[in-house]
Amino acid sequence: MFDIGWGEFLVIGIVALVVIGPKELPGVVRTLGQSVAKLRRMAADFQNQFNEAMREAELVDLKKDAEKMIESATSAVSYNPLEKAGEELQKAVEEATTLPPVASVIAPPVPPALEKAAEPEKSPPEEKAGGGG
Repeated sequence: MFDIGWGEFLVIGIVALVVIGPKELPGVVRTLGQSVAKLRRMAADFQNQFNEAMREAELVDLKKDAEKMIESATSAVSYNPLEKAGEELQKAVEEATTLPPVASVIAPPVPPALEKAAEPEKSPPEEKAGGGG
């Protein structure tokens, strides 16, 4: 902290003894020691509060990271391949029921002109003989 050696402490002690006097020197040294101890406690409290705030900030970040990991893990766990296959099968069945009949796919519709030619001609009804008059 301070670069004070034993020689400097000796000089400070002699000056304090001369200025304060031998009678009051123990009380002053005691008060000075208590003040230094109080300053150290205050500095330690400040440092502890600062460290606590840093830990809380880190905990908030860790909590967010943990929530993201939990969310990704639950989404991976909730994947059910059987359910997915069932949905695809259901979709295929629905598409199969909406398709046109197979006959219309295999044999295309016949145009009306060809349809008339293919029909047998109807002969006019014959009159019955012997009845009419």
